[in-house]
Amino acid sequence: QVQLVESGGGLVQPGGSLRLSCVASGSIVSISVMGWYRQAPGKERELVATITSDGNTNHADSVKGRFTISRDNAKNTVYLQMNSLKPEDTAVYYCYALRYGFRFWGQGTQVTVSS
Repeated sequence: QVQLVESGGGLVQPGGSLRLSCVASGSIVSISVMGWYRQAPGKERELVATITSDGNTNHADSVKGRFTISRDNAKNTVYLQMNSLKPEDTAVYYCYALRYGFRFWGQGTQVTVSS
């Protein structure tokens, strides 16, 4: 089983930056994809960004040019650098990993963008 722990969320003013981290442990061999979803209250969960084992990345149109997903294989960690944050980015952000067709989820970390 894969265990995922997110960190780095918090309160930030519009235009500010945050860096989220997701550390994978357990059965981490053969993880094919890792990424981030977010969900605001009353709204559907939204895919934010993904990164494959080959290093290919994909970002949602709503965050392109502002968010960047990356990874550090030595630390089994995926990052989400978030710049130029907007109030509409406020949500709980969930890390996920795909391994042998199973999707594993982190516990989520709250990001609040407000004055």
